[in-house]
Amino acid sequence: MEVEKGKTAKYLRDKQGVSEQVKENLKAFTQIKKRILDALKESDMTILQLSQKLEMPTHEVMYNLLSMVKFGWVETGEIDDMDEYYTYKLKQ
Repeated sequence: MEVEKGKTAKYLRDKQGVSEQVKENLKAFTQIKKRILDALKESDMTILQLSQKLEMPTHEVMYNLLSMVKFGWVETGEIDDMDEYYTYKLKQ
C-alpha cells in the first residue's frame, strides 16, 4: 500500500468540512494582511505607526504583523533613534 502525503488532512477536510468560523477568521486575516502590506509599501513603520494609520488596536496589529513575520511576508528593519521600537518592512 502506497502512502500519499497530505492525504489525511485532505480526507478529514472533505469528511468534516471547514467550519464557518475558520473561513471567517481566514477572510479577516487576509483583509488585515492586505491593509498592512499596502501601508508598508509606502514606508517602513513601527507597530504604533501602523496602528494609527490603519486605525486598529495595537494588539491586533502586533498579532497579525508578527504572524506575517513568521510566514516571511514582512521582516524587521532598523531600530528607531531612541532605541525603543523596531520598524517593519516588506521582505525583499
